[in-house]
Amino acid sequence: MDATSLATLWATVALVIFLAIAVYIKVPKLIAKALDARADKIRNELEEARRLREEAQQLLGQYQRKRKEAEQEAADIVAAAKREADMLAAEAHKKTEDYVARRTALAEQKIGQAEREAISEVRASAVDIAVEAARTLLAGKIDANAGADLFRASLQDVKSKLN
Repeated sequence: MDATSLATLWATVALVIFLAIAVYIKVPKLIAKALDARADKIRNELEEARRLREEAQQLLGQYQRKRKEAEQEAADIVAAAKREADMLAAEAHKKTEDYVARRTALAEQKIGQAEREAISEVRASAVDIAVEAARTLLAGKIDANAGADLFRASLQDVKSKLN
């Protein structure tokens, strides 16, 4: 045997001894055990990540529902405020119309009262003027005693017609 083959033989024997020692002290089991532990750890981390993702999706769904509910509630509040504003505007309009109607009726009453007072004053003045004119005419035609009697009778007649 030459030196190269002898070196190859010793290298092969050393390799076989090394592998036998490795198998004897259970290195492959230790490597497999370490790899299994690492795989379990990775599997647990993946499961935790999946669980966290599901929780995040549930929270997202809850917040989206809450947002929709809040938007609906805000829309309901706005609609209620619009209805209330419309009611208040209608009520204010009605009150304004009632106020104008009352003021118009009051003004019409005052105008009617003023007309009645003016008519009464005109009638009183007309009666006074008529009485004075009749007195003046009769005074010229009738003596003093007959004129006074006639004046009293006429005055009673006018008073009875006015009342």
